[in-house]
Amino acid sequence: MTGASAIQRFLEQLRTSLDQDCFVSVRLSHAVHRTGPRPAVRDPKSEGNLDRSPLDESAAETVEFRLIELKGIPHLSRVIHEPKRDVTRNLTLAEGMDWIGQHLATQFRNALLRTTRRDWQLHCPAKGEPRLVGHKPAATALPSREHDTARQSPLGAPAADWLHALGITHANGRPRVSMADKHRQIGRYVEILHHLARDCGWTTEAGTDEPMLKLADMGCGKGYLTFAAWHLFHHTLRRPVSVVGVETREDLVRGANQSARQVNATGLEFIRGEISSAQLPRLDALIALHACNTATDDAIRRGIELDAKLIVVAPCCHQALRPELGNPEPFAGILRHGLFKERLAEWLSDGLRTLFLEWAGYQTKAIEFVGSEHTPKNLMIAAVRKHKPFADAAAQARILALKQFFGIKKHALDSLLQ
Repeated sequence: MTGASAIQRFLEQLRTSLDQDCFVSVRLSHAVHRTGPRPAVRDPKSEGNLDRSPLDESAAETVEFRLIELKGIPHLSRVIHEPKRDVTRNLTLAEGMDWIGQHLATQFRNALLRTTRRDWQLHCPAKGEPRLVGHKPAATALPSREHDTARQSPLGAPAADWLHALGITHANGRPRVSMADKHRQIGRYVEILHHLARDCGWTTEAGTDEPMLKLADMGCGKGYLTFAAWHLFHHTLRRPVSVVGVETREDLVRGANQSARQVNATGLEFIRGEISSAQLPRLDALIALHACNTATDDAIRRGIELDAKLIVVAPCCHQALRPELGNPEPFAGILRHGLFKERLAEWLSDGLRTLFLEWAGYQTKAIEFVGSEHTPKNLMIAAVRKHKPFADAAAQARILALKQFFGIKKHALDSLLQ
Protein backbone atom coordinates (compact mmCIF):
# COMPACT_ATOMS: atom_id res chain seq x y z
CA MET A 1 0.00 0.00 0.00
CA THR A 2 1.39 3.45 -0.93
CA GLY A 3 0.50 7.12 -0.54
CA ALA A 4 -1.21 9.00 2.28
CA SER A 5 -3.52 6.03 2.74
CA ALA A 6 -0.47 4.03 3.89
CA ILE A 7 -0.02 6.33 6.88
CA GLN A 8 -3.72 6.22 7.67
CA ARG A 9 -3.74 2.43 7.40
CA PHE A 10 -0.74 2.24 9.76
CA LEU A 11 -2.60 4.35 12.34
CA GLU A 12 -5.70 2.16 11.93
CA GLN A 13 -3.64 -0.96 12.56
CA LEU A 14 -2.16 0.70 15.65
CA ARG A 15 -5.61 1.59 16.98
CA THR A 16 -6.91 -1.93 16.27
CA SER A 17 -3.98 -3.55 18.05
CA LEU A 18 -4.68 -1.45 21.15
CA ASP A 19 -8.41 -2.17 21.01
CA GLN A 20 -7.93 -5.91 20.54
CA ASP A 21 -5.03 -6.25 23.02
CA CYS A 22 -2.46 -7.60 20.56
CA PHE A 23 -0.14 -4.57 20.68
CA VAL A 24 3.55 -5.27 21.34
CA SER A 25 5.41 -2.03 20.52
CA VAL A 26 5.84 0.90 18.15
CA ARG A 27 9.17 2.29 17.05
CA LEU A 28 9.67 5.51 15.06
CA SER A 29 13.06 6.12 13.49
CA HIS A 30 15.09 7.90 10.84
CA ALA A 31 14.51 11.44 12.13
CA VAL A 32 13.99 14.13 9.49
CA HIS A 33 16.57 16.85 10.16
CA ARG A 34 15.45 20.31 9.18
CA THR A 35 17.02 23.73 8.84
CA GLY A 36 15.14 26.51 10.58
CA PRO A 37 12.73 26.34 13.51
CA ARG A 38 10.99 23.08 14.39
CA PRO A 39 7.20 22.94 14.17
CA ALA A 40 5.50 23.38 17.50
CA VAL A 41 4.18 20.18 19.06
CA ARG A 42 1.09 20.24 21.23
CA ASP A 43 1.59 18.81 24.69
CA PRO A 44 -1.78 17.43 25.87
CA LYS A 45 -0.75 17.91 29.51
CA SER A 46 0.27 21.56 29.20
CA GLU A 47 -3.18 23.10 28.57
CA GLY A 48 -2.26 24.76 25.31
CA ASN A 49 1.42 25.31 25.97
CA LEU A 50 3.92 24.14 23.38
CA ASP A 51 6.16 21.17 24.08
CA ARG A 52 9.44 21.93 22.30
CA SER A 53 12.04 20.26 24.49
CA PRO A 54 11.79 16.48 23.88
CA LEU A 55 12.07 16.45 20.08
CA ASP A 56 15.07 18.49 19.07
CA GLU A 57 15.91 17.31 15.54
CA SER A 58 19.61 17.51 16.32
CA ALA A 59 19.20 15.10 19.23
CA ALA A 60 16.24 12.72 18.80
CA GLU A 61 17.16 9.53 16.97
CA THR A 62 14.41 7.04 17.66
CA VAL A 63 11.21 6.92 19.70
CA GLU A 64 9.72 3.76 21.18
CA PHE A 65 6.32 3.10 22.74
CA ARG A 66 5.19 0.23 24.95
CA LEU A 67 1.85 -0.38 26.61
CA ILE A 68 1.72 -0.14 30.40
CA GLU A 69 -0.93 0.10 33.09
CA LEU A 70 -0.94 2.97 35.58
CA LYS A 71 -3.48 2.56 38.38
CA GLY A 72 -5.38 0.12 36.19
CA ILE A 73 -5.57 2.50 33.20
CA PRO A 74 -3.70 1.71 29.93
CA HIS A 75 -1.00 4.20 28.93
CA LEU A 76 1.61 4.39 26.20
CA SER A 77 5.09 4.81 27.68
CA ARG A 78 7.13 6.90 25.22
CA VAL A 79 10.93 6.75 25.26
CA ILE A 80 12.84 9.27 23.12
CA HIS A 81 16.37 8.01 22.47
CA GLU A 82 18.99 10.73 22.15
CA PRO A 83 22.76 10.17 21.81
CA LYS A 84 23.48 10.80 25.50
CA ARG A 85 20.16 10.21 27.25
CA ASP A 86 16.73 8.64 27.06
CA VAL A 87 13.66 10.79 27.79
CA THR A 88 10.63 8.85 29.07
CA ARG A 89 7.05 10.07 29.42
CA ASN A 90 3.77 8.21 29.95
CA LEU A 91 0.82 9.26 27.78
CA THR A 92 -2.80 8.20 27.67
CA LEU A 93 -3.74 6.12 24.63
CA ALA A 94 -5.40 9.12 22.98
CA GLU A 95 -2.38 11.33 23.64
CA GLY A 96 0.01 8.69 22.34
CA MET A 97 -2.02 8.11 19.17
CA ASP A 98 -2.22 11.86 18.60
CA TRP A 99 1.54 12.27 19.08
CA ILE A 100 2.39 9.46 16.66
CA GLY A 101 -0.02 10.81 14.06
CA GLN A 102 1.58 14.25 14.22
CA HIS A 103 5.12 13.01 13.74
CA LEU A 104 4.78 10.30 11.08
CA ALA A 105 6.37 11.39 7.80
CA THR A 106 6.95 14.97 9.04
CA GLN A 107 9.36 14.04 11.83
CA PHE A 108 10.23 10.35 11.32
CA ARG A 109 10.44 8.50 8.03
CA ASN A 110 10.17 4.95 9.37
CA ALA A 111 7.77 3.29 11.76
CA LEU A 112 7.45 -0.32 12.90
CA LEU A 113 4.30 -1.56 14.63
CA ARG A 114 4.69 -4.95 16.26
CA THR A 115 1.65 -6.99 17.23
CA THR A 116 1.14 -10.63 18.12
CA ARG A 117 -0.79 -11.12 14.86
CA ARG A 118 1.22 -9.20 12.29
CA ASP A 119 3.99 -6.61 12.09
CA TRP A 120 3.51 -3.46 10.01
CA GLN A 121 6.40 -1.46 8.59
CA LEU A 122 5.85 2.07 7.27
CA HIS A 123 8.48 3.80 5.15
CA CYS A 124 8.14 7.47 4.15
CA PRO A 125 10.99 8.27 1.75
CA ALA A 126 12.25 11.79 1.18
CA LYS A 127 11.00 11.48 -2.39
CA GLY A 128 8.04 9.38 -3.39
CA GLU A 129 4.99 8.12 -1.56
CA PRO A 130 4.85 6.34 1.82
CA ARG A 131 4.71 2.54 1.69
CA LEU A 132 3.19 0.11 4.19
CA VAL A 133 4.30 -3.53 4.26
CA GLY A 134 3.03 -6.34 6.49
CA HIS A 135 5.29 -9.04 7.95
CA LYS A 136 4.94 -12.22 9.91
CA PRO A 137 4.97 -11.25 13.62
CA ALA A 138 8.34 -11.39 15.37
CA ALA A 139 6.60 -11.94 18.72
CA THR A 140 3.49 -14.02 19.35
CA ALA A 141 3.28 -13.45 23.11
CA LEU A 142 2.29 -10.20 24.78
CA PRO A 143 5.00 -8.42 26.79
CA SER A 144 4.48 -7.39 30.40
CA ARG A 145 2.19 -4.41 30.91
CA GLU A 146 3.74 -3.58 34.27
CA HIS A 147 5.04 -0.07 34.65
CA ASP A 148 8.33 -1.17 36.21
CA THR A 149 9.57 -4.30 34.48
CA ALA A 150 12.64 -6.41 35.04
CA ARG A 151 15.52 -5.79 32.69
CA GLN A 152 14.97 -7.79 29.51
CA SER A 153 17.57 -9.75 27.63
CA PRO A 154 19.02 -7.77 24.72
CA LEU A 155 18.67 -10.89 22.56
CA GLY A 156 14.93 -11.55 22.74
CA ALA A 157 12.90 -14.59 21.76
CA PRO A 158 14.16 -14.89 18.13
CA ALA A 159 17.62 -15.80 19.48
CA ALA A 160 16.39 -19.00 21.11
CA ASP A 161 16.91 -21.21 18.07
CA TRP A 162 20.54 -20.32 17.33
CA LEU A 163 21.52 -20.20 21.00
CA HIS A 164 20.27 -23.76 21.32
CA ALA A 165 21.86 -24.84 18.02
CA LEU A 166 25.23 -23.59 19.25
CA GLY A 167 24.88 -25.47 22.55
CA ILE A 168 24.65 -22.34 24.70
CA THR A 169 21.16 -23.07 26.01
CA HIS A 170 19.01 -26.11 26.70
CA ALA A 171 15.91 -26.80 24.61
CA ASN A 172 13.83 -24.89 27.19
CA GLY A 173 15.92 -21.76 26.60
CA ARG A 174 17.81 -21.80 29.91
CA PRO A 175 21.60 -21.32 29.59
CA ARG A 176 23.74 -24.38 30.24
CA VAL A 177 25.71 -24.05 33.47
CA SER A 178 29.02 -24.35 31.63
CA MET A 179 27.95 -21.65 29.16
CA ALA A 180 26.52 -19.10 31.60
CA ASP A 181 29.50 -16.75 31.25
CA LYS A 182 29.37 -17.04 27.46
CA HIS A 183 25.64 -16.27 27.51
CA ARG A 184 26.27 -13.09 29.53
CA GLN A 185 29.11 -12.15 27.21
CA ILE A 186 26.86 -12.48 24.17
CA GLY A 187 24.21 -10.30 25.79
CA ARG A 188 26.76 -7.63 26.67
CA TYR A 189 28.21 -7.77 23.17
CA VAL A 190 24.81 -7.20 21.56
CA GLU A 191 24.21 -4.20 23.82
CA ILE A 192 27.54 -2.64 22.87
CA LEU A 193 27.13 -3.38 19.16
CA HIS A 194 23.62 -1.89 19.24
CA HIS A 195 25.01 1.40 20.59
CA LEU A 196 27.77 1.39 17.97
CA ALA A 197 25.23 0.71 15.22
CA ARG A 198 23.34 3.76 16.46
CA ASP A 199 26.56 5.81 16.23
CA CYS A 200 26.87 4.67 12.60
CA GLY A 201 23.26 5.57 11.78
CA TRP A 202 22.23 1.93 11.28
CA THR A 203 19.47 1.67 13.90
CA THR A 204 16.65 2.79 11.63
CA GLU A 205 14.32 0.13 10.28
CA ALA A 206 15.43 -0.09 6.69
CA GLY A 207 13.09 0.67 3.82
CA THR A 208 13.12 -1.20 0.58
CA ASP A 209 15.66 1.24 -0.86
CA GLU A 210 18.25 0.75 1.91
CA PRO A 211 21.56 -0.88 0.81
CA MET A 212 22.66 -4.15 2.38
CA LEU A 213 25.17 -3.82 5.19
CA LYS A 214 28.27 -6.00 4.93
CA LEU A 215 30.02 -7.18 8.10
CA ALA A 216 33.00 -9.47 8.66
CA ASP A 217 33.90 -11.16 11.95
CA MET A 218 37.58 -12.08 11.78
CA GLY A 219 38.95 -15.02 13.74
CA CYS A 220 35.40 -15.90 14.75
CA GLY A 221 36.07 -19.31 16.35
CA LYS A 222 32.83 -21.22 16.85
CA GLY A 223 30.83 -18.20 15.71
CA TYR A 224 28.98 -17.35 18.92
CA LEU A 225 29.44 -13.61 18.52
CA THR A 226 29.09 -13.79 14.74
CA PHE A 227 25.59 -15.19 15.21
CA ALA A 228 24.93 -12.44 17.76
CA ALA A 229 25.94 -9.68 15.30
CA TRP A 230 23.78 -11.23 12.59
CA HIS A 231 20.87 -11.48 15.05
CA LEU A 232 21.14 -7.80 15.99
CA PHE A 233 20.93 -6.54 12.42
CA HIS A 234 18.62 -9.19 11.00
CA HIS A 235 16.10 -9.58 13.83
CA THR A 236 16.38 -6.55 16.10
CA LEU A 237 17.17 -3.77 13.63
CA ARG A 238 15.63 -5.51 10.60
CA ARG A 239 18.37 -4.33 8.29
CA PRO A 240 19.39 -6.17 5.12
CA VAL A 241 22.74 -7.59 6.16
CA SER A 242 25.42 -9.99 4.95
CA VAL A 243 27.62 -11.33 7.75
CA VAL A 244 30.66 -13.51 7.12
CA GLY A 245 32.71 -15.21 9.82
CA VAL A 246 36.37 -15.84 8.96
CA GLU A 247 38.19 -18.66 10.75
CA THR A 248 41.31 -20.72 10.01
CA ARG A 249 40.08 -24.02 11.48
CA GLU A 250 38.08 -26.00 8.94
CA ASP A 251 36.13 -28.00 11.53
CA LEU A 252 34.86 -24.83 13.19
CA VAL A 253 33.88 -23.32 9.84
CA ARG A 254 32.00 -26.49 8.93
CA GLY A 255 30.18 -26.65 12.27
CA ALA A 256 29.18 -22.97 12.21
CA ASN A 257 27.81 -23.25 8.66
CA GLN A 258 25.83 -26.32 9.69
CA SER A 259 24.27 -24.40 12.60
CA ALA A 260 23.47 -21.45 10.31
CA ARG A 261 21.66 -23.74 7.87
CA GLN A 262 19.86 -25.48 10.74
CA VAL A 263 18.23 -22.23 11.91
CA ASN A 264 17.82 -20.78 8.39
CA ALA A 265 20.12 -17.83 9.15
CA THR A 266 19.75 -16.00 5.83
CA GLY A 267 22.70 -13.71 5.15
CA LEU A 268 25.13 -15.50 7.49
CA GLU A 269 28.03 -17.67 6.32
CA PHE A 270 31.45 -18.81 7.50
CA ILE A 271 34.60 -19.16 5.40
CA ARG A 272 38.10 -20.45 6.00
CA GLY A 273 40.82 -17.82 5.86
CA GLU A 274 43.45 -15.74 7.62
CA ILE A 275 42.71 -12.29 9.01
CA SER A 276 45.49 -10.77 6.94
CA SER A 277 44.55 -12.33 3.61
CA ALA A 278 40.92 -13.56 3.49
CA GLN A 279 39.14 -12.49 0.32
CA LEU A 280 36.54 -9.93 1.37
CA PRO A 281 34.46 -7.25 -0.37
CA ARG A 282 34.27 -3.62 0.69
CA LEU A 283 32.85 -3.70 4.22
CA ASP A 284 30.64 -1.57 6.43
CA ALA A 285 31.94 -3.18 9.63
CA LEU A 286 34.91 -5.33 10.59
CA ILE A 287 35.07 -7.08 13.96
CA ALA A 288 37.95 -9.05 15.47
CA LEU A 289 37.51 -10.19 19.06
CA HIS A 290 40.44 -11.76 20.89
CA ALA A 291 42.73 -11.90 17.86
CA CYS A 292 46.14 -12.81 19.26
CA ASN A 293 49.09 -10.42 19.26
CA THR A 294 49.58 -8.60 15.93
CA ALA A 295 46.53 -10.32 14.38
CA THR A 296 44.58 -7.46 15.97
CA ASP A 297 46.74 -5.02 14.00
CA ASP A 298 46.10 -7.05 10.83
CA ALA A 299 42.36 -6.72 11.49
CA ILE A 300 42.61 -2.95 12.02
CA ARG A 301 44.60 -2.57 8.80
CA ARG A 302 42.12 -4.71 6.83
CA GLY A 303 39.20 -2.71 8.17
CA ILE A 304 40.80 0.55 7.07
CA GLU A 305 41.75 -0.87 3.66
CA LEU A 306 38.22 -2.22 3.10
CA ASP A 307 36.71 1.17 3.98
CA ALA A 308 34.77 -0.10 7.01
CA LYS A 309 32.80 2.59 8.80
CA LEU A 310 32.93 0.57 12.02
CA ILE A 311 35.95 -1.33 13.37
CA VAL A 312 35.70 -3.24 16.65
CA VAL A 313 38.60 -5.18 18.19
CA ALA A 314 39.16 -6.84 21.55
CA PRO A 315 42.95 -7.38 21.67
CA CYS A 316 44.46 -10.54 23.10
CA CYS A 317 48.16 -11.06 23.89
CA HIS A 318 50.66 -8.23 23.49
CA GLN A 319 54.07 -9.82 22.91
CA ALA A 320 55.21 -7.79 19.91
CA LEU A 321 55.84 -4.45 21.55
CA ARG A 322 57.62 -5.47 24.76
CA PRO A 323 61.07 -6.09 23.17
CA GLU A 324 60.79 -2.65 21.55
CA LEU A 325 60.31 -0.74 24.81
CA GLY A 326 63.13 1.40 26.11
CA ASN A 327 63.50 2.59 29.70
CA PRO A 328 62.97 6.36 29.58
CA GLU A 329 63.09 8.38 32.75
CA PRO A 330 61.27 8.64 35.06
CA PHE A 331 60.01 5.11 34.26
CA ALA A 332 63.39 3.38 34.27
CA GLY A 333 63.26 2.56 37.98
CA ILE A 334 59.99 0.64 37.75
CA LEU A 335 60.56 -0.91 34.33
CA ARG A 336 63.33 -3.00 35.89
CA HIS A 337 60.46 -5.24 37.01
CA GLY A 338 59.30 -7.53 34.23
CA LEU A 339 55.65 -7.49 35.35
CA PHE A 340 55.46 -3.70 35.14
CA LYS A 341 57.11 -3.73 31.73
CA GLU A 342 54.68 -6.38 30.51
CA ARG A 343 51.67 -4.35 31.64
CA LEU A 344 53.06 -1.14 30.18
CA ALA A 345 53.62 -2.95 26.86
CA GLU A 346 49.97 -4.03 26.88
CA TRP A 347 48.77 -0.52 27.67
CA LEU A 348 50.97 1.06 25.01
CA SER A 349 50.01 -1.53 22.37
CA ASP A 350 46.34 -0.76 22.70
CA GLY A 351 46.91 2.97 23.17
CA LEU A 352 48.86 3.15 19.93
CA ARG A 353 46.09 1.23 18.17
CA THR A 354 43.58 3.90 19.15
CA LEU A 355 45.95 6.62 17.92
CA PHE A 356 46.47 4.87 14.58
CA LEU A 357 42.70 4.57 14.16
CA GLU A 358 42.28 8.27 14.90
CA TRP A 359 44.99 9.02 12.30
CA ALA A 360 42.87 6.98 9.85
CA GLY A 361 39.84 9.22 10.50
CA TYR A 362 38.03 7.21 13.18
CA GLN A 363 36.50 8.39 16.43
CA THR A 364 37.63 5.83 18.99
CA LYS A 365 36.71 4.73 22.47
CA ALA A 366 38.09 2.06 24.78
CA ILE A 367 35.48 0.23 26.84
CA GLU A 368 35.21 -2.80 29.10
CA PHE A 369 33.77 -5.69 27.12
CA VAL A 370 33.03 -8.08 29.98
CA GLY A 371 33.76 -7.96 33.70
CA SER A 372 37.34 -8.59 34.76
CA GLU A 373 36.14 -11.46 36.91
CA HIS A 374 35.43 -13.39 33.68
CA THR A 375 38.67 -12.58 31.82
CA PRO A 376 41.50 -10.07 32.30
CA LYS A 377 41.49 -9.51 28.52
CA ASN A 378 38.33 -7.44 28.60
CA LEU A 379 39.30 -4.31 26.69
CA MET A 380 37.38 -3.44 23.53
CA ILE A 381 38.44 -0.71 21.10
CA ALA A 382 35.54 0.63 19.05
CA ALA A 383 36.11 3.00 16.15
CA VAL A 384 33.57 4.80 13.96
CA ARG A 385 34.83 6.65 10.90
CA LYS A 386 34.01 10.34 11.21
CA HIS A 387 36.75 12.24 9.38
CA LYS A 388 38.87 12.22 6.26
CA PRO A 389 41.63 9.62 6.74
CA PHE A 390 45.30 10.51 7.12
CA ALA A 391 44.64 14.24 7.03
CA ASP A 392 45.07 15.33 10.66
CA ALA A 393 48.75 16.12 11.19
CA ALA A 394 48.23 16.40 14.95
CA ALA A 395 46.96 12.80 15.07
CA GLN A 396 50.06 11.60 13.28
CA ALA A 397 52.30 13.65 15.57
CA ARG A 398 50.80 11.99 18.66
CA ILE A 399 51.81 8.57 17.33
CA LEU A 400 55.36 9.65 16.51
CA ALA A 401 55.83 11.41 19.85
CA LEU A 402 54.69 8.40 21.87
CA LYS A 403 56.89 6.01 19.89
CA GLN A 404 59.91 8.28 20.27
CA PHE A 405 59.45 8.69 24.03
CA PHE A 406 59.41 4.94 24.65
CA GLY A 407 62.01 4.10 22.03
CA ILE A 408 59.63 2.12 19.81
CA LYS A 409 61.23 1.79 16.39
CA LYS A 410 58.75 -0.62 14.80
CA HIS A 411 55.01 -1.09 15.19
CA ALA A 412 52.76 -3.45 13.24
CA LEU A 413 50.68 -0.49 11.96
CA ASP A 414 53.60 1.69 10.88
CA SER A 415 52.68 1.21 7.22
CA LEU A 416 49.71 3.51 7.84
CA LEU A 417 52.10 6.38 8.52
CA GLN A 418 53.28 6.26 4.93
